[in-house]
Amino acid sequence: MVRRYPGAVFEGEKQNARGDFGRPGRSLAVRETACQYRPRRPEESVLYGVVAGHLESFLARQRERDRPVPRFVERELRAFLDCGILARGFLRAHCDACRLDRVVPYSCKCRGFCPSCGGRRMADTAAHLVDHVFPEVPVRQWVLSLPFALRYRLAYDSSLVRDVLKIFVRAVFASIRRRACIPGSNRQARCGAVTFIQRFSDALNVDPRFHTLALDGIYVVDDKGELVFRRVPPPSDAEVARVADRIHRRVARLMQRRGLGSQADPDEADTLRHDEPLLAELYSASIWGRVATGPRAGRRVVRVGDAVDSEDGASASAGCCCASVAGFSVHAGVCVPARDRMRLERLARYAGRPPLATERLSLLPDGRLLYRLKHRWQDGTTHVIYEPMELIERLAALVPPPKFNVTRYSGVLAPAATFRPLVIPQAKASGPLPHAGCQAGAETAKTESGKAREKRGYQRRNYSWAQLMTRVFELDVLACPRCGARMRILAAINPPDAIRKILACLGLPTRAPPIAPAIPDTDIDAPYSW
Repeated sequence: MVRRYPGAVFEGEKQNARGDFGRPGRSLAVRETACQYRPRRPEESVLYGVVAGHLESFLARQRERDRPVPRFVERELRAFLDCGILARGFLRAHCDACRLDRVVPYSCKCRGFCPSCGGRRMADTAAHLVDHVFPEVPVRQWVLSLPFALRYRLAYDSSLVRDVLKIFVRAVFASIRRRACIPGSNRQARCGAVTFIQRFSDALNVDPRFHTLALDGIYVVDDKGELVFRRVPPPSDAEVARVADRIHRRVARLMQRRGLGSQADPDEADTLRHDEPLLAELYSASIWGRVATGPRAGRRVVRVGDAVDSEDGASASAGCCCASVAGFSVHAGVCVPARDRMRLERLARYAGRPPLATERLSLLPDGRLLYRLKHRWQDGTTHVIYEPMELIERLAALVPPPKFNVTRYSGVLAPAATFRPLVIPQAKASGPLPHAGCQAGAETAKTESGKAREKRGYQRRNYSWAQLMTRVFELDVLACPRCGARMRILAAINPPDAIRKILACLGLPTRAPPIAPAIPDTDIDAPYSW
């Protein structure tokens, strides 16, 4: 069932909305081309056609193999087919000046692969962070990529994700303290960060990684009892390598404590293979770039591109503030200045972007799907080719498990942090900070923190559809295209009879696009193996 929320065009050709934070020229091009609002038509996209034409066949095939698709994955796939479809309900916008009506379809609000809902959530989260979370201080992005052996378990084990993220954030905070020359025993020094947990790579593979936007400095309490920010110098390559080595050693000890080290029994350690065997297949195949089920099970995904010499690939991978230790790769080369809020918002969009871009997906004459990579790989690959069923496998693997939070707050920016109301925008205290070493001072800070959360620190979280469209594309979608007056939301239309009458009056389709029935599969799938 579709969740009742107005949809928006946050997919398509507008690359700046997906987080190209380092390319101001492209931002200008977006403003020039997005001069008029065009309602999206998801049923005309290649992605919608693939899911509508092969979803039932995919579900039936897995039931025949006695490995049914989990309910949360099937629910997300079906909800995508209702996202942006006017026959499922819409908002009615009306212009009082010229009597023009406009309809805005509901969106599915899913967290997996829907480009529109993912783009809206990306823009909403970035706007919230810039307006209500990040102070006007420098922010550095730390990216942690993990070894292949660890990606499979991080794809479904939320507790392991929490522990590995804690190790990563603590290693970054320790690096900031060292560069600030502040000992770890000083509890008056506070770091802060916001982490986006990405579950995908450029080719739609399952690839869990952490994008942490950390304050490039530390808050300390000076002799006057005031909270001040002290910026630190950028990390050197040796410092980044030290962070990567520390993460490697601590994660190895964590896996040993959990009984998941190299000596562990794979059958006993892999609980997912017993509970959800299909997800285990999909995750494993997606991580290693192979096909999970069907006639091509176990084979590599078809790649397209010109071969590149290994020397050229090695030179291209070298960069500043990068280090790799035993598969743990850390990058910290992107930093946003203190008052460049627009660039910070673009960086947050990039970190929280959706996994799939519809403008990079095209249909080949033979029925296969060509997906263009955003950046060429080191081996020269520029495109990957999927069969329709193979693409649905990738989409199913990208759906996060229930109650899996993809945005985490740490340090002074955490929701329950004592000093958070004194740091975040629109909630800064004007008076001196009570000395935190005193019990009375700590109680005063906690009381002030609670009042700030109630009054100023926790404003309305979600932005409206029109506000986000104006913020991202500088486009007023509620401006009447006929007379320029301001349109208003007249009503939310949910009853099927009312939906059909209004759409028929406006000359719009009154029925949802058909979903193809399951096609019998004559091929008997062999047992899953590499």
